[in-house]
Formats: sequence, structure tokens, C-alpha cells
Amino acid sequence: MMRKSTTFIIFALFILSGFSLFKAQRNNGHKIKKVLYFNPEVDPDIEEIKEPTNTAFFSAVSDNLSERKSKMLKTEVQISFDSIDKKTISDYCLNNDADFAIVPKVKYFKVGIGKYVFSNQVIVSMKLFDAEGNLITQTDYDTYRKNMRLLGSTVNSIKIGTNGAIKGILKQLRKIKPSDENGF
Repeated sequence: MMRKSTTFIIFALFILSGFSLFKAQRNNGHKIKKVLYFNPEVDPDIEEIKEPTNTAFFSAVSDNLSERKSKMLKTEVQISFDSIDKKTISDYCLNNDADFAIVPKVKYFKVGIGKYVFSNQVIVSMKLFDAEGNLITQTDYDTYRKNMRLLGSTVNSIKIGTNGAIKGILKQLRKIKPSDENGF
């Protein structure tokens, strides 16, 4: 009797350890991607609008990424959108253990007739880099042209533009690599 129960316990432990190893292998393929976001470059370069822009931008990013298999890493550094150094991007990714880096830009423009301004609209542009600093794709989202929004707050414009730009990057990534590997 003792021998049968010992054999049964060893067999059960062997089966359970096999299931746990299989589970560990399966979860390794679904690794959470870490995306490093820089502070957006703001155009026009007015100091008073930078902090509210950053707050609205990162609020939209965190809302958008909560639905995906990725983790947002935020850096308080602003990199010029038009002159990006590959070495700088790779160093930031290495130091923050990031898989991707996004360099954003928010450009404001006013919509109105003559001296009457209805709203501030934005163009949110993003460039996506891999951990080595190579440009993968870039996109921009114009809140006025895409949504034909005439009225609305600036914060909402930034959030809509950020969500649109992230969706644009994901759409372009699917065209480049149609597998689930890139899904940040």
C-alpha cells in the first residue's frame, strides 16, 4: 500500500511540474513590451503650454496602453523631433530596459474666422524606434482634418490626437510585420 501511494505521489508531482514548465514556456512568448516615451516637443515653443501639454499627452498614452500588452516608461527629457540621434535613443532604451522608444511632437494651430478663435487644434506626430535606435515608423494625426472638430478643448484635442497617432503607428506596424510579435 505504501509503495502504491509513493508511486502515485511521484507520478502526480511529475505531471504537475510538466504543466508548470509548459506554462512558463508559453508565457515567455507573450512578454510585455516596454515603450519609452519622451516629453513631446511643443510647437510653438511657449513655456506656459509645455506642462499642460505633457500632462494631457501622458494621460492619453496611459489610457491607450492600459488596453495593450505593453508598459509605458516615461522620461522627462525632450528630444528634438527633426534631429534625432540614433545613439541617444539606444542609450535611453538600454538604461531604461525598453524595447521601443517614441519621440512625439505636438503642434498647435488655431481654428477660427478672422479674430474669432473657435478652438486650438493639434497635430500629434510620433516616431517609433527600436531599442537599437533604428526608426521603425512614424505617423501624425491632425485633429481638425481627421475629426472635423471645430469646437472643443485643447486637452481633448491632445488626447484625440495622441490616440489617433498611436493607432496610426499600430496600423503601420501591422503592415510592416503582420504577426503579433510587434504589438506594443
